[in-house]
Amino acid sequence: MAKDKAIYTCSECGGSSPKWQGKCPHCEAWNTLVETVADAPQKNRYQSLAKTQPVATLGEIEASDVDRQPTGLDELDRVLGGGIVAGGVVLIGGDPGIGKSTLLLQALDALSRSVPTLYVTGEESAAQVALRSRRLGLDGSRVRVLAEIQLEKIVATLGTEQPAVCVIDSIQTVYSDALSSAPGSVAQVRECAAQLTRTAKSSGTTIVLVGHVTKEGALAGPRVLEHIVDTVLYFEGDTHSSFRLVRAIKNRFGAVNEIGVFAMTERGLKGVANPSAIFLSTHGEPVAGSCVLVTLEGTRPLLVEIQALVDSGGPSPRRLSVGLDRDRLAMMLAVLHRHAGIACVDQDVFVNAVGGVRISEPAADLAVMLAIQSSLRARPLPHGFIAFGEVGLAGEVRPAPRGQERLREAAKLGFSIAVVPSANAPKKPIEGLTIHAVERIEQAIDVVRGL
Repeated sequence: MAKDKAIYTCSECGGSSPKWQGKCPHCEAWNTLVETVADAPQKNRYQSLAKTQPVATLGEIEASDVDRQPTGLDELDRVLGGGIVAGGVVLIGGDPGIGKSTLLLQALDALSRSVPTLYVTGEESAAQVALRSRRLGLDGSRVRVLAEIQLEKIVATLGTEQPAVCVIDSIQTVYSDALSSAPGSVAQVRECAAQLTRTAKSSGTTIVLVGHVTKEGALAGPRVLEHIVDTVLYFEGDTHSSFRLVRAIKNRFGAVNEIGVFAMTERGLKGVANPSAIFLSTHGEPVAGSCVLVTLEGTRPLLVEIQALVDSGGPSPRRLSVGLDRDRLAMMLAVLHRHAGIACVDQDVFVNAVGGVRISEPAADLAVMLAIQSSLRARPLPHGFIAFGEVGLAGEVRPAPRGQERLREAAKLGFSIAVVPSANAPKKPIEGLTIHAVERIEQAIDVVRGL
C-alpha cells in the first residue's frame, strides 16, 4: 500500500512546503510548519463552465442600502452597523470563557421570535446548550439546535432548515470529508470557512462563525479566514471583570473600531447605556496623576480616565502601560523632557487606562502627558477637566478628528474645563465648557499650572 505523501503547512499563512524548515518560506515566521497529509488531487472539483460574463460600469449598477435585521441587543447592533445583513458572514473571536457563546445565544433567542434561527454546536452537546439557555432565563426558546461538526451535514441541514441566521460554534471544530487533515488544521479551517461563505451568499442565510484565539490574542487559523468573511468582531475584557467590549476590526457594512459595551450578569450579557461611566473612576476629590481623555471608538465619543503614577525608580527606571502603547509612552516622556522641561529619567512611570479599555489613537498623547506631570508635581488637575490631542516630536499639539463631537460629549456629561489643540477649538462657545486652545505642549503645561 502506498504511503500517503506528507507536506508541511504553515499555521500562520497557510503556505506549504515539501520538507520541514525552521522558517516558513512564504511569511518567514519561525517554527510554524506542521506536518500534514497531502490531499489527492480531485479533478473537476471546482470546475465551472468558462463562459464570458457580462460586465457593467459602476454608473449602470443599481445600488441601495442593504436591509438590516436588528438582533435585539442594541450594543451588538451598534457594532454590526445597525443589525445583521442577509447573506453576511460574521467572525467573532475572543478568549475562552469571555462570553462569546452566551452573547450569540441571547441574540439568536431574540431573533427567533421573528425569523428562523439555527445554533450549530461542535464543542457542546445539545443538552449543554439547553442548560445554558435555562441559566440565562431563556425558557421556551425557539432556537433550533444541531450538534454536528461535519461540514457536509451542516450544509445539508442549512438547505433543509433554511434559517435566516445560523451560528457555527466553532469553526475550528468543523471538518470536511473532502480533506484528510484533522479538524482545526489550516486546510480544514480555510476550506470549511470558504464553503460556509459560499452557502451564505447563495442562500441568503446570515452565518456567524465563532473563532478560537491564540495565546497572543489573534484569531487562530490562517489569516485568509479574516479576509473571507464580511465582518470581524473581537471580544475584549478581563475575565475577572464584569464588563466586556465587542470591537469591530473589519466591517464591510459599517464602521470599523466601533465598540459595544456589555456587563456580565447572572442572566447573561446586558448592554451598557452609558459606557463612559465604566471608564471613569469615582473620586470624592481630584487626585494627582488623573486626567480624563475624550477618545473616539468608531462613531462613539467615550470619556476614559488616564491614570499615571511617577515614583522614584533608581538607576533602572521602568516604563509600564496598561491599555496604551508602551513605545509611545517612551516617546512622550522624551518630548516632555525636551520641550517642557519635565524630566523623569530617574523615575518609574506607570500609566493605566481605567476599565480595561485599549486606546490606540494618538489623540491620547496630551491627556497622558498632563497626567504624568500631575503625578510628578503631586498637583491634581481641577475638577471637571478633560483633554485630548496628538503631540508630535517637535512638541506641537496636533488636532484630533471630530473634535467638536468630543467636546459636546464632555459638556453633556458635566465637564467644565478642556485643554484641546487650537485646530479643534469651536467657533461658537459650548455652554458650560471653558476651552483652552494650545499649539504646543509647553503651553498646555502652563495652562494647567495656572488653573
